[in-house]
Amino acid sequence: MAKAATKSAKKPAAKAAPKAAVKAAAKSGAKASAKPAAKAAAKATSKMAKPAKKPGIKLSMLRPSVNNMTVRVFARAAGLDPAETDAWGLTRSPEFLARNPAHLTPMIEDKGLPRGVLWESCAIMQYLANKHGLDKFYPKAPAKRAMIDSAMFYLVGTLYPYVARATYPALGFPQYAGEVGHSDAHPDKKSEAQKAAMAAIAEPLEVFHSFFRNGKPFIGGNNPSIADIRLAATLEFLAVIDYALPSWAKEYMAAMEKKLGKAYAEPAGDVRGYIAHVKSQARA
Repeated sequence: MAKAATKSAKKPAAKAAPKAAVKAAAKSGAKASAKPAAKAAAKATSKMAKPAKKPGIKLSMLRPSVNNMTVRVFARAAGLDPAETDAWGLTRSPEFLARNPAHLTPMIEDKGLPRGVLWESCAIMQYLANKHGLDKFYPKAPAKRAMIDSAMFYLVGTLYPYVARATYPALGFPQYAGEVGHSDAHPDKKSEAQKAAMAAIAEPLEVFHSFFRNGKPFIGGNNPSIADIRLAATLEFLAVIDYALPSWAKEYMAAMEKKLGKAYAEPAGDVRGYIAHVKSQARA
């Protein structure tokens, strides 16, 4: 009886042992397979957590130009990683004219555009801000956006023509047909027109200060908008005629550069370098 009992007791124990081993192996196997799965999940989560990099843009530009500086600053500040091509001397080439019959820069290339290209600095900034959801530079709220648009259109239609008439002769840039500077008028007449334009700058400049900024650091409020980028770039050109900017304008330009850092400083450096070269040539 004792032997039989011993045998019968051993059998269940022997059966239990393999079952326990199987369970233990299954557990360790589950843990082992869970580790790679957990790592893969962690990697996927970290990838999702990283913001997608905005695609770079192709930009044809001229370094000494205010209009071009505008888009170069904006593209950098917005993190659009622009691939720049210097179009100096190429804008009248058959290849350039085939894409851009207006032969203007800055010009961006984008497959999403109806004709594949877009020029005019303000239009480029508006398009890119809309496409990439850059509300920080171009707010979606209708009233705020209207003020940004108004400031840009007022600049392009009123302030910039005065700045162009005052600075283009000194910069050696061609003036538009119909302008005194473009005509065969006596040099005294051209000089008189240039001085009149210089004197006219003060009024629209004050409008930007008292109306569009209205006590705020920038037209866009606490952060620069696309209108601020266009205005600051325009004011850069006034250095060529040693225009006496009001103190607020000097502080405003310094604040723009501080806020945008290299995104502003690098393109501005090209404009300032060209102006310094022009002034040195005039003194020589």
